[in-house]
Formats: sequence, C-alpha cells, structure tokens
Amino acid sequence: MGWLFLKVLLAGVSFSGFLYPLVDFCISGKTRGRKPNFVIILADDMGWGDLGANWAETKDTANLDKMASEGMRFVDFHAAASTCSPSRASLLTGRLGLRNGVTHNFAVTSVGGLPLNETTLAEVLQQAGYITGMIGKWHLGHHGSYHPNFRGFDYYFGIPYSHDMGCTDTPGYNHPPCPACPQGDGPSSNLQRDCYTDVALPLYENLNIVEQPVNLSSLAQKYAEKATQFIQQASTSGRPFLLYVALAHMHVPLPVTQLPAAPRGRRLYGAGLREMDGLVGQIKDKVDHTAKDNTFLWFTGDNGPWAEKCELAGSVGAFTGVWQARRGGSPAKQTTWEGGHRVPALAYWPGRVPVNVTSTALLSVLDIFPTVVALAQASLPQGRRFDGVDVSEVLFGRSQPGHRVLFHPNSGAAGEFGALQTVRLERYKAFYVTGGARACDGSIGPELQHKLPLIFNLEDDIAEAVPLERGGAEYQAVLPKVRKVLADVLQDIANDNISSADYTQDPSVTPCCNPYQTACRCQAP
Repeated sequence: MGWLFLKVLLAGVSFSGFLYPLVDFCISGKTRGRKPNFVIILADDMGWGDLGANWAETKDTANLDKMASEGMRFVDFHAAASTCSPSRASLLTGRLGLRNGVTHNFAVTSVGGLPLNETTLAEVLQQAGYITGMIGKWHLGHHGSYHPNFRGFDYYFGIPYSHDMGCTDTPGYNHPPCPACPQGDGPSSNLQRDCYTDVALPLYENLNIVEQPVNLSSLAQKYAEKATQFIQQASTSGRPFLLYVALAHMHVPLPVTQLPAAPRGRRLYGAGLREMDGLVGQIKDKVDHTAKDNTFLWFTGDNGPWAEKCELAGSVGAFTGVWQARRGGSPAKQTTWEGGHRVPALAYWPGRVPVNVTSTALLSVLDIFPTVVALAQASLPQGRRFDGVDVSEVLFGRSQPGHRVLFHPNSGAAGEFGALQTVRLERYKAFYVTGGARACDGSIGPELQHKLPLIFNLEDDIAEAVPLERGGAEYQAVLPKVRKVLADVLQDIANDNISSADYTQDPSVTPCCNPYQTACRCQAP
C-alpha cells in the first residue's frame, strides 16, 4: 500500500466503494425490543501496522480482515493511555486517569486497584439485567474487593495482570529472555532485569487459582474455549450479555509453538499474530452461529507496541514519531506519540454497522463505556463526568467527525503520571513533554518540557517529523485554541468527583496457591 494512498485515506476518504451505505435499520419482530449483546475484545501491545485491514505489509490477520470487510474499520482510533492499567481503567469507566485515579500500572504486590467508588461498565450492565463475563488480563487490582468478580463480572477466567509478571515452566520468547520457574526448594537464581523468578504466574477462574504457573502454550485455546462457552450459555439463558476479552497477545512473552520458515524475529511475531487472529476468529464464529443478529462486537487495543522488545514488538505503521526517533528513545508504548496510542479498531454488528466502511472519525477507547451504556438502554452513573462520548451515530453511518479534542495522558515515559501534556485538536497535536521511553537500541530520549508546545499538523505529517514553526501564522493560530481546551479540561476535572487509587504494595497479597512450594506451585485439576 503506497504512502500516497495511506495519506489520502487518513485524510478522510473511504476506499470501500462508498462513504456510508444506506443501512436498513428495521429489526425483525424476533429481535425488536431486545437489548443487544456486547463482545469487547482488547488486544495487548498490538501496533496499528499489525492489522492487515489497516494495510499492513504482512497479512497475518485473516479473521480480523474479514471482520473489517463485514463491518467498520477505524483509522484514527486511540487508546485512553499508552500503558496497561490506565488504558483498561478508562475503558471500563469512560474516564481519564486524572478522574478515575488510575494513572500507572499496578504490581503483583499491589494492595489496591481501580478505586471502589468508580463504577465499571460491567456494574452498569449488571444492574440493567445483563450476564457479564470477563476473560483474560485484568490488571486493575487482584486483592480483595478489587478482583473482577467484585467489580461487576459474574464470571472471570484469566490472569490478574500482564503475563510477564510471573515465571512459568513455558517461558516463551522475550527480550531479554527470562528463565523458567525454579523447580527446587532453594532460592531462585539467574535473576535478570524485568524478569520475575520468585513467583509463578497464576490463572484464575472466578476467585480460585486453578493453575500456577500457567502453561502459556495452551492459554490462547483456553481463552477461546471459555469465551465460546460463555457466549453459548448466556445466549441459552435468554438474557443479554457482556463479554470482555482482554487478550494476552501481543504482549511478550510470545508463546509461539509453530514457526514458519522466515527470519526468526518476524516469524515469531507473525506466528503470534496468527494465533491471536485465530482466537478472535473462534469468538466471532461463535457469535455468528449463536447471536449474530443482536450482538455488537468491538475489537481494539490497549496501547501501541513495546519498542524496547525489538523484533518481538509490533509495527506502528506510518506513525513513526520521527521527531523523537531522531533524538533517541521510543515513540511507541508509554509515550503520547501516535505510535503509542493510535490502535487498531473494528466494529461488527450485521444489519446495524455498515459493511466494509472505513471511518476516519477521531475516536477513543473512552467512547466504549458511554456508547455501550446507551445501546443497552442503561443510565450513566450519576455525580461524575465522562471523557468518552456516545459514538452510535458514527457506528451506524450517520455521522463522521467524532471528537474535536482528545487528551493523551503521560503513561510512564516523560512527565508526571496521568498529566495531560499532549493535546489532539482536530488535525493538530501539541506536545508539552517528550522523551523518556526506551527504544530497541537501549537509548532513552531525554525528557524535555516544552513551555511553548511542539505542534504537528497530522494531516500533512502523520510521521510527526517536523513541528510547525513557532513564529509561523499556523502555529500562532492554533496555540491559543490548544491552551483554551487544555485549561477547560483541567478546570472540569478540578470540579469533578474524582477518585484516588491505592498504589501501596505488600508482598503478602501476592497471588499464591501454595506458599509451601517454590514459586507457588499447584496443578490444574
């Protein structure tokens, strides 16, 4: 796919043969009045350039590409933060971290999690009569009342945080490699940076650890089986359902078992993409065979690829953050460059979402909460303000623009956690802070505070290579608008009912099924 084609596409033209087809919104008597089901699938560390439907050079996502051809793809869709916990907290609350309290990741030893006075999407739908299930990575607190079963999910199966936050007997591929769990009774050895060698990775079913350490090579199939079982059982019950699937893919370690004949690094990542795509395909097939006419399926990602993992990281596509790359460090995960938070996104709902449409609307993971609540005919929680909006009009082909403004919080690289120092205003993007994230070569670009922000025109410069001249007319016209929208949101947050997360740690809350075994070992029944 040529650069000119991509540039024109991102500027607002759909190449599906038409902009928005006329959709027949008449619903059969069988489904009239029924509340829709929702399946939300969240990929981990997947790059915008990994999805074939986004015109990636490699075609490893056949099922997702098919879903795009049968639904709507979004090419200007953004994570709410560029690292795990804040992004997931915003998905489930529709609120930025400065409001919901989650501004950085929780740890294996974290006492707290998503503040208990925040209302999750699952809790809203549960109150509206939905059966709710979650499968996969939670990362919003695992101790006590922070567990998913106490946050609105009737059923939970998965790992309570990232699957590199514990050792396994099948460690998979990481950069640098991490050792397997120790087998003996002595202290663990071979300690390495960023490797967990003293506690095994736990797999939960509801409140119980059913396997520790997890067998990563069979995890994808377990997730597929549990997801399809949930869809079948919920459909049989006759009640509407919400299923939130937070995949382990494409986060490292990559548990790849079958490798094609290709260069080692890319074949590992490509094989992982195909495994993830197959898992999504199984879930979509189950929806199609069970509840196709009344189920809205939304696929997206939590943040961009983790560049310091080198060949085991995904592709940012054309969003290369050239200005930062030239100064060292990464312009991907943990940063507010486009490669850090512009993520793949697809919507699929036969008969409701138009077929084979490319939307250039500016949208966010934040929009999932208010959109699903509206479609479920439920009510937003009272006494708080939301950063996401109901984007049903975009999904159903009636409107295109989406947001005028998005705010991208600092997420672990430069600046204070959660601070809103990057502003997206229509086609412009302003940075008040840059640097701080590690690249594959080990470099970390220096953290720079910009009193006068760098401003890029993404319509002309999606690679974020050359900022507008500060003395130029275009910069001078945009700067006061950026300052105003930033001042407005900070004032709005100051007047909001905001929460504060407990980030204290205590080793005693580490998930452990058997403290008398090295690395906490137990076997699945």
